[in-house]
Amino acid sequence: MKYDRINAQLFIDNRKQFVAKMEPSSMAVFNSNDIYPISADSTMPFQQHRDIFYLSGVDQEESILVISPSSKNEAYREVLFLKETNEHIAVWEGEKLDKKNALEVSGIKTVYWLSQFESIFKQMMAEVDSVYLNTNEHLRADTTVETREDRFIKEVKTEYPAHQVKRSAPIMHKIRSVKHEIEIQLMKKACSITKLGVERLLKFIQPGVWEYEIEAELIHEFLRNRSKGFAYTPIVASGANACVLHYIQNNAQCKDGDVILLDVGAEYANYASDLTRCIPVNGRFSPRQKEVYNSVLHVKMQAEQLLVPGTMMNEYHKEVGKIMEAELVKLKLIDQTDIKNQNPDWPAYKKYFMHGTSHFIGLDTHDVGLWNEPIQAGMAFTCEPGIYIPEEHLGIRLEDDLVVQSKGAPLNLMGDIPIEADEIEALMND
Repeated sequence: MKYDRINAQLFIDNRKQFVAKMEPSSMAVFNSNDIYPISADSTMPFQQHRDIFYLSGVDQEESILVISPSSKNEAYREVLFLKETNEHIAVWEGEKLDKKNALEVSGIKTVYWLSQFESIFKQMMAEVDSVYLNTNEHLRADTTVETREDRFIKEVKTEYPAHQVKRSAPIMHKIRSVKHEIEIQLMKKACSITKLGVERLLKFIQPGVWEYEIEAELIHEFLRNRSKGFAYTPIVASGANACVLHYIQNNAQCKDGDVILLDVGAEYANYASDLTRCIPVNGRFSPRQKEVYNSVLHVKMQAEQLLVPGTMMNEYHKEVGKIMEAELVKLKLIDQTDIKNQNPDWPAYKKYFMHGTSHFIGLDTHDVGLWNEPIQAGMAFTCEPGIYIPEEHLGIRLEDDLVVQSKGAPLNLMGDIPIEADEIEALMND
């Protein structure tokens, strides 16, 4: 892996949290992701399933984690099953984890090769009444493609019909939503790599550059700082493209007088960063561009103050909507008549700010979390208001990654990345 080895205490603590929420006489199973084929003998780069990584730190394919805290055999209370490594694999694919390294990475003492899984798993299942299976229950999940986890779930239900099946997802959503201090440091590292990319761009952008050239500058900076690359598909949207919320073509030339909406983030050790900045192509915002920019920045700064323990996310988004409404009136984009006649289910401000303000962030860019419970200290969110004006070929969105604190304002993991319009202009014209 490109990243430095993570302190195994993170994964030990994460497993303790999971076990504390398991019911008696139960076990839980977590599978790695597949390596997905493209065509012929080509494959996509491997991306580990975030849940098995969260609980073990194992970052390779064909791995299985079994947690069985009530097992009479102490060695079976935490077990890793790994693809057996050998000299042939080392030559053709690179070294895989051996049993010694797996212990150092995960803190799990019992490690078997995958060929032993079936016989040992039968012994473990004989001791429990129920098994936690790991379905993808993210609110925006696309479950069209059958995963290794999906296949395993089918097999267990067929082979062990008398066992009760339980869902690991509710537990994982709960414990993953509150970040461990080691996780926060990993996220901070991802943000620091993103900062280096932004600093590189402020010296690079000028009229005539292409959006894909900007993307290339970023990937260069990310890779040279031990990131695998982008945490998500980058958005480099100049001019009118910035009004397309998920514009990812990045194939237009940046013109003098336009503003580039840059929604990008580096990953580090599978942890995501998610940043949005808006940069004037010629190094100077027009008065109108700066007016809209400062309105978005004002909404963002006000919204951040609402990310405190006890806040409910649906109420938070309503409050941010009120702040945005006032700014849009100042900008003369909506008026009191629009507000008076608005549909309560789609307020007037939604014409220019149609998406949510915050989402959970962590191992996934849109991380799992508890949307219908009060915010807790240690939860991590983006904060990303925006104003999109197609008729002016202008879209402004500003976004940082924040960790909720027990008291006061959240910790801004991107607080050292330039965001004030005047600061961006000064850096571009230095």
